[in-house]
Amino acid sequence: MNNPNRRHVLSLGVALGLVSVADPAKAWAWASADSVAGAGAGVDPEYVWDSATDPLMVSLLENGQVPSVNTAMAGWVNNRDALPAGLPGALTAHLLRVNKLPSWADPAKLARAADFNRRKDTYLFVLYGLGSGIMSTVIPREARSVYWSVGGADMKDRAAKTFTFGYDLSQLDAFKPTGQFVVTANKTRLVHAAVRHLLPQSPHWQAGADQTVPISAADILVTFHSLGTFVHRKLLDWKVPMSAADEEAFLHSWQVAIHLLGVPDEYIPQTWAAAEAQSAQVLTPILAPTPEGLDLAEVLLGLTAEIDLGVTRGFLNEFVRYVLSNEVGDWLGLRRDYAAAALIRTAWPAFILFREGLSPVVPGAFYMFDQFVRALAMLFLSKGASTTTTPITIPTGNRPTG
Repeated sequence: MNNPNRRHVLSLGVALGLVSVADPAKAWAWASADSVAGAGAGVDPEYVWDSATDPLMVSLLENGQVPSVNTAMAGWVNNRDALPAGLPGALTAHLLRVNKLPSWADPAKLARAADFNRRKDTYLFVLYGLGSGIMSTVIPREARSVYWSVGGADMKDRAAKTFTFGYDLSQLDAFKPTGQFVVTANKTRLVHAAVRHLLPQSPHWQAGADQTVPISAADILVTFHSLGTFVHRKLLDWKVPMSAADEEAFLHSWQVAIHLLGVPDEYIPQTWAAAEAQSAQVLTPILAPTPEGLDLAEVLLGLTAEIDLGVTRGFLNEFVRYVLSNEVGDWLGLRRDYAAAALIRTAWPAFILFREGLSPVVPGAFYMFDQFVRALAMLFLSKGASTTTTPITIPTGNRPTG
């Protein structure tokens, strides 16, 4: 499965709603002219990491400074907050350089993206949670990195951190001084740098790894496409009404988010067409099951089932299959519930029409979908845990068993 053939890649690409799928054996060929930078050196992002953050984090870890850094940063939450006192000078200098929006960020587009997130949150809750979240478990590198890092031992805490990133990005004031996303992104960037140093020390991670250092720029782009690009394509497939300005604004929020995570601008797609071309090269060909991913998927679905969704586990399994494809569902061993599958495939499109005011019909099944989405929303809004602050801390080790 880790080296899918061309037919497999094409069929999965169609199932996931991708317009085109690149040859998985082809070398990096995405044109940097299609990026927000408009040009670049053309270096494969597979071999690009975070030269601004990685050496700094190695120093902090090796000097035992990370616990005190975490303590100092605990109260650093809002974008307008001053940098915490007591940080090492090198870290303060780094954050002064990066803890801000890029010069090309457009406040009007970011404001429109926030409003778009508010208007389409019903679908975003479903797609981010049961689509992107479960897709991450069939992205081999991501699954292995999550599983063997310290967060893999406590998936409820790991889910809380993931929900925090998505929640803060989706807020109306995400990029404003009163929001939290700029801080959240910078904390996440520090976490990525720490994991790059720590995971190669895990013999368990090394045993299945196909890279010497995890979380390259290419890996972050893969995650972006499993979130932003995938969600945008599914909204189109589901015929959810969106204006061209809405689509552009949604992309712009993700462009800024990727930049804040340290991805060089020459790799950040300028348009959705460019994003889909890049996704077809870096995401679809690498999707495959792994032992770590199978375990993580069951944990994540179990966490979702812990809340009162008002539906059966069979319904949950079938909704994952509906969003991601039966092939992915088979990889994850999701037991079939054909009655639920028939209901979802018939009633969900009608539910979208009803939600968008395009259908006067109100079948009883809509109430179940409303309750289902509300439950997913509560899980999202609680950030996966009973906390109101950003639960992102820099790790100092790997999974205890690794």
